[in-house]
This record gives sequence, C-alpha cells and structure tokens, in this order.
Amino acid sequence: MLTIWGRTTSSNVQKVLWVCTELGIEYERLDWGGKFGGNDVPSYRAMNPNGLVPTVKDGDLIVWESNTIMRYLCAVYGGAALLPTDPGPRTHVERWMDWQLSRLNTPLAGLLRGYYRTPEPQRDFPKLAQFRLEAIALWELVEQQLMAQDYMAGAEFTLADIGIGIWVHRWYQYPIERPELPNLARWYARLQPRPGFKAHVAGPIG
Repeated sequence: MLTIWGRTTSSNVQKVLWVCTELGIEYERLDWGGKFGGNDVPSYRAMNPNGLVPTVKDGDLIVWESNTIMRYLCAVYGGAALLPTDPGPRTHVERWMDWQLSRLNTPLAGLLRGYYRTPEPQRDFPKLAQFRLEAIALWELVEQQLMAQDYMAGAEFTLADIGIGIWVHRWYQYPIERPELPNLARWYARLQPRPGFKAHVAGPIG
C-alpha cells in the first residue's frame, strides 16, 4: 500500500489522489503541510529535501514532485490509458502536464494566495488583476485546444486533464469576473462526474 504525505487541500496532492482513484490504488494518506506542518521535520526532509507535499512511499521507494509521482503510478499500476506508453501520443499528454507547471501555475496560484491566503487589507489588487488577465490568456489557449476534441490530449481522458482540471475547478470558484469560454466550460462539466474529481477536487477551495 502506498503512503502519501500531504494535505487534501493541496492541488499537487489532489493530482496524486485523483490518479489513485482512477487506477484503483489503495493508499494511506497522512495530513502534512499547511496547517498540519511537518515540512521541516528532519525525517521528512530526509525523504523530500524540498520539504513540500506530496511525498509518496511505495515499498522502499520514495517519490516526490507530483507530476513525477503521477507518471510513476501510471507506469507501475497499469495506467497506460492515462499516460500512453507509445512515445508519440505520450508527448501530447506530457506537454500539457509541463505547461500546467510552467505556465498555468503562476497566475492561478497567485490568485489563490491573494484571495484565500491573504487578508483583504493586505491584498495587492493590481497584482491580482494582472494574474487574472494572464490566466484568461492561458485559458483561451485551452479553449482553442478543446475546440475539436473532448480532452486536453485528444479524445480520451489523461493525466493532462487531471493537472489542469484541478486548476479549472478553482478558476470557476474564484471571486472574479470570467469571460465566457464554452469549450472550457463543457470540458469542466465532463470532469465533474469522475469519481476522482468528486472525491478529491469538488467543493469549496480549502
């Protein structure tokens, strides 16, 4: 059985939990990080020198970094439907996984910190406005990607939808004005019935 260190309100932990649900992987999860602390405990730092969550232990193997964990789980637990083994189709999934980390995280996490982690008197509203505009430009790319297909990497649900799907849920919860993006909205609606989404993502932002 896997052991997962990480609080359920972390987007990166949610990614891993969603994959576990999709693949039917049993696990034990330990509340870690955020209000639970533990990031700087020496024994935890020995496993994950960054002190971040999630960290996963599978047997004697320690794995950290959420996208790496997702790839590992697919490789070991029969997840070829979520991450193809054929190198060509695999690139269509992995490029959106990387895009989520390198592009989407910055404005979406900035909005999260500003509206949910910062008291209103201390909020940098010009910066939040900038994050909103940056996020809209990125969601417009997703809108185009979904114009002729149901999911981020093509006709089937993959890891690309999990990483970006967690953020699209938050996007629709943020107390901001959003442009109408019909393809994005339809894709978001496709994600919501999935058991992993309902178990680990749906609901208010924690």
